[in-house]
Amino acid sequence: MPNEMNNILTLESDAAVETQKSKEDLIWHEITNAYRTRRILTGMLGGIEKLEGGATITIVYYKNFRVVIPITEMMINLVEDAAHNYGELSLRQNKIVNTMLGCEIDFIIKGLDSKERSIVASRKDAMLKKRQIFYFDQDSSGTPKVYPDRVVQARVISVAEKVVRAEIFGVETSIPARDLSFDWLGDARERFHVGDHILVRIQEVKAEDPEHISVRADVKTVEGDTSKANLALCKVQGKYAGTVEDIHNGTVFVRLQIGVNAIAHTCYDSRTVGKKDEVSFVVTHIDSERNVALGIITRIIRQNL
Repeated sequence: MPNEMNNILTLESDAAVETQKSKEDLIWHEITNAYRTRRILTGMLGGIEKLEGGATITIVYYKNFRVVIPITEMMINLVEDAAHNYGELSLRQNKIVNTMLGCEIDFIIKGLDSKERSIVASRKDAMLKKRQIFYFDQDSSGTPKVYPDRVVQARVISVAEKVVRAEIFGVETSIPARDLSFDWLGDARERFHVGDHILVRIQEVKAEDPEHISVRADVKTVEGDTSKANLALCKVQGKYAGTVEDIHNGTVFVRLQIGVNAIAHTCYDSRTVGKKDEVSFVVTHIDSERNVALGIITRIIRQNL
């Protein structure tokens, strides 16, 4: 017979079960109201599944409830041209959604099953609704909420080495590395992560209707450019420590510790210089127009092996 003292049913355990159930009931009530009013909810993209029929669905979690969004309702718009050949449509969509795992997703509920507590939703509906509110609805002065030069908050939905994909109030846009920072940025994944909220400055908005909107934005003008001031501290023949951020066609891009972008075409060290190596850099010329120091890597202080 098991130890009775370890198997006592207490009053608290019953209360805990009830509390958990009442919490879930409360959330379900909120979900039901959102369904009736077509209110936009936000959850986390947690998975991708393939159904027996071959269709792909994405799984979004909203306060522990599983929300199914068919991939056709994810609004994955793909550019069709020679430079963007991703193969078959569904494979391309799957590839993109895969990079988005962990990001925040807005959705509008399309259907509910109260008995099973299952939810089907659409990201597309939510994005179109947000586009109308933020890009077309105007205030008393005739200005929409999102307009060029305004600083707004954006969601990072995927990150690659040289580009960050962000969602700005229902519109997705790609921000290349050159627009992310005034610093040399070898790998955007070191500074930006899926799920981050970042501040961006709107550079351009092209909006015909909610279905056809494109936005161009950058991050670097929000952060500000200190490169000119830092470059003034840099002296020709000065020797500075720095980190290799990128290497392209034999050109080495170094970020000096004094906050200056530098370029080296020559390395005196017998070892091969690599990304993230710490190096000693001698300045031979200062290019004030491009805000960069030119020079030579005299030695590798520490290799990033």
